Amino acid sequence: MGITWSIVLAAGLGSRFGGNKQLAMLGHQRVVEWSVEAARASSQGVILVVNSANIKDAANFGADIVVIGGSSRGESVRNGLEALPDVATTVVIHDAARPGAPVELFESVINAVEAGADAAVPGLAVPDTLKQVQDGPRGKEVKCTLDRDTIMAIQTPQAFNRKMLEVAHADSREATDDAALIEVIGGTVEVVPGEATAIKITEPSDLAIAAELMGLNQ
Repeated sequence: MGITWSIVLAAGLGSRFGGNKQLAMLGHQRVVEWSVEAARASSQGVILVVNSANIKDAANFGADIVVIGGSSRGESVRNGLEALPDVATTVVIHDAARPGAPVELFESVINAVEAGADAAVPGLAVPDTLKQVQDGPRGKEVKCTLDRDTIMAIQTPQAFNRKMLEVAHADSREATDDAALIEVIGGTVEVVPGEATAIKITEPSDLAIAAELMGLNQ
């Protein structure tokens, strides 16, 4: 068994939410506290990455180490990686804005990496018909229909072999998730079953949805 540390990303400004969504109340505690709590239950340590406006409050959220994020998601992850202790062999990256991700989901991706995968991500089947579109003379036009059996919606937490993740971030590439960087360097990314409760809080209305899925009063 390796040593697992989690990096919880809470440095976003929440422009679509209209404020710091990580600090919004969800049931009896804040969004970020749910994410740190699940990370702590499955890891030997937790690093919380916050924006400078939240640094004073961050000490109350239960993380072992708090660092300030960067101007991009990738930079925030790299700031978290720099704070990792040398003993960490497996790294979990989790978006604080997914407070409903259960401990079992963290354990699933961690176990996949410890079994030999370079990275592991949770995935959900996509129920809708998906079409690739392009710009046309009157707006968007359908270019083709995609095979949804080959497409999944990917969530966090995502787990990584530490050395592979550090190599993937070595050239400061940016991506919407860290698994994409592992793909670029030719690593293996295993998919484990995702969880409906792990929805991402983007709009204020998502809080009510998350609360219902998590069985909370909101």
